Amino acid sequence: MDPINTQIVVIGAGPGGYAAAFYAADHGKKVVLVERDARLGGVCLNRGCIPSKALLNVAHSINLSKEAAHWGLTFARPEIDLARLRAWKEGILQKLSTGVQQLARRRNVEVLHGRGYFEDSSTLRVETEEGQKFVKFEQAIVATGSLPALPRAFDLGNPRIMTSTGALEVEDIPKRLLIIGGGYIGMELGTVYATLGSEVVLAEAAPAILGGSDPDLARPVVNYAKKNFKEMRVGTKVQDMATKGSQIQVVMEVNGERLTELYDRVLVSVGRVPNCRDLGLENTRVAMDEKGFIEVDEYQRTADPQVYAIGDIAGGVLLAHKATREARVAVEHIMGEASSADDFIIPAVVFTDPELAWCGLTEAEAREQGIKVEVAKFPWSASGRALTFDRPDGMTKLIIDPESERILGVGIVGHGAGELISEGVLAVEMGATAMDLALSVHPHPTLSETIMECAEMFYGYATHALARKRRE
Repeated sequence: MDPINTQIVVIGAGPGGYAAAFYAADHGKKVVLVERDARLGGVCLNRGCIPSKALLNVAHSINLSKEAAHWGLTFARPEIDLARLRAWKEGILQKLSTGVQQLARRRNVEVLHGRGYFEDSSTLRVETEEGQKFVKFEQAIVATGSLPALPRAFDLGNPRIMTSTGALEVEDIPKRLLIIGGGYIGMELGTVYATLGSEVVLAEAAPAILGGSDPDLARPVVNYAKKNFKEMRVGTKVQDMATKGSQIQVVMEVNGERLTELYDRVLVSVGRVPNCRDLGLENTRVAMDEKGFIEVDEYQRTADPQVYAIGDIAGGVLLAHKATREARVAVEHIMGEASSADDFIIPAVVFTDPELAWCGLTEAEAREQGIKVEVAKFPWSASGRALTFDRPDGMTKLIIDPESERILGVGIVGHGAGELISEGVLAVEMGATAMDLALSVHPHPTLSETIMECAEMFYGYATHALARKRRE
């Protein structure tokens, strides 16, 4: 069989891979996109970002129905039909994946479904249902993503021990659920299951949950979890698990005390590992670090001049929007343009209740790095719009260079924080000053207005809150 000749082959059709394929095709390149799964979209669309946000929306609706009693509205207790819930969620995923497939076809991107394997630095073997196909390429972009980490000690072959992939299927609502790991995945899925009716116990080995964020921003999320989870345990190490009938027996150490407990299901959310097995990378010059992530430079180039890597497989923060941005960097470098992955700000969002989002420099990072900053905060208890949502538990925070008054970082916790953080990204990217934000008229009453008033707090004249001091 004659090989397929192409300029660029992309391995992996997640938000990084299909973005790279589409961007290259839009610029006149001949592109082949290889995806092992039957559906395009990768982990984010099929087993991560999208299904989790669908379930979180359900959880939000349930909570809203409960909170409405405070406003004088009383609803009947929600009845949960898991089959319909799963069907609705699946319909979203199918619609989005079909949309990606149609976009690929309209761009003349050739899609091959099967496992890609590098024969050498210019040949990819693809094992499809129709048999083996060979793709000869000028440049390859590896975008195979990552997988949920499952330590060997926890891998008992028991479906009641889940990773995020299994948890998103919502096969049932376990009476007792243990979540190992207090990062954003554990907290988001804990929010879902606690709202659906599970008794959730969260165990985190570190001294605090959501370790990448500033503690003051994480505090409202922790407070919510303490009220809605059965128990939050930090500084806790899970030592052993075993199958006991229809339950999982878990041994853990909590503050020096050894506990043995039974759970109906266990969710292991202790991070993710690179999806680099069985790619044939050993047949190229690609180098990997000690954790198995592909090493790249600021242009997403690997040690092999014909191979680039983007997204989770290239390490760093494992976020879909980072992969999408790196896709453009890689394609632009292939086309001879001078784009660099060092030039952009990556926001982070935790879709808990309340949501938590930040970008740029955090206060904790500034302290660790010895960077002198000033911090301005605006409490949402002073926001009229937050009060109309009955969500005064939020806060907007600016990290400011005291000399130039440039915005170095933005943090937001509260209702819809994930939708608000983009203004912070723009401010940091564009080198905006606190005065730029303070003088930008924001509509009233809105939550975005808290960004303007937070900047005004820095100067000491916010309308709806008293600042500690007035700056010159």
